[in-house]
Amino acid sequence: MLIAQISDCHVTAPGTPSIRGLSTATENLHRTVAHINGLATRPDVVLATGDLVHHPTAACYAVLREALAALTMPVYLIPGNHDDRRELKNAFPEHDYLPGDGSFQHYAIEDYPIRLIGLDTVIPQEVGGAICDERRAWLAERLDEARDRPTLIFMHHPPIPIGVKGMDRINCEGADALRDLIARHPQVERVVCGHVHRPAQMRWGGTVVSTAPSTAAQLRLDLDPGAEPEFVAEPLAYALHYWEAGTGLVSHLSFVGEFAVFEAPEEAD
Repeated sequence: MLIAQISDCHVTAPGTPSIRGLSTATENLHRTVAHINGLATRPDVVLATGDLVHHPTAACYAVLREALAALTMPVYLIPGNHDDRRELKNAFPEHDYLPGDGSFQHYAIEDYPIRLIGLDTVIPQEVGGAICDERRAWLAERLDEARDRPTLIFMHHPPIPIGVKGMDRINCEGADALRDLIARHPQVERVVCGHVHRPAQMRWGGTVVSTAPSTAAQLRLDLDPGAEPEFVAEPLAYALHYWEAGTGLVSHLSFVGEFAVFEAPEEAD
């Protein structure tokens, strides 16, 4: 099974302010979607891990919907701190897995060789996220009901520090209790997140947590403790997670664009 993960699209509608003045976020999402559709091995699903729009308005979600409609495989959405649960559901009413009552948008997808659990980390009107007691209890029930099934959890806010202090201050509260829960469930192959606009990995809770780059703009890698977040025009990329029974889950970055293939030089006689 092949899973594509896109994140932090920050789509805007015409006439609305863009992320840090970047006017190409929607165009970049279209490029990313076309790249995913053009892969020689087509992903089975796409996971979109939050901050799908930059402003949670019906107009921005309409632009997002139009861009994602070109995907030729199912897409599963979770909100980020820039999203609104009700507006997201209103924009995608046919996505039956999303609760429609404005509550946490958690769900489990059982249709694939690896189980997919979407976990809502959003605190309305806050930049950072959380896994509170209620959310953790919901996840514990889902994990307990299928201990024999390999599972991938996807969420917006990472429960790990990535070393960029400005972002680490706004990651996921309740991480220690979540780590202890995950550690009791060895079927969890990976926890994949967004939010930090760059790739990072860490062994955590007996599994691996990874973050995906943004389809809009990347965070500069600056590990100076005094550094504040700064976005740079690094190449677009998204994550690919390949699952094979007996092997497990391996993850890659796929860069968006056309790149030259180096021809091997002819060997001298």
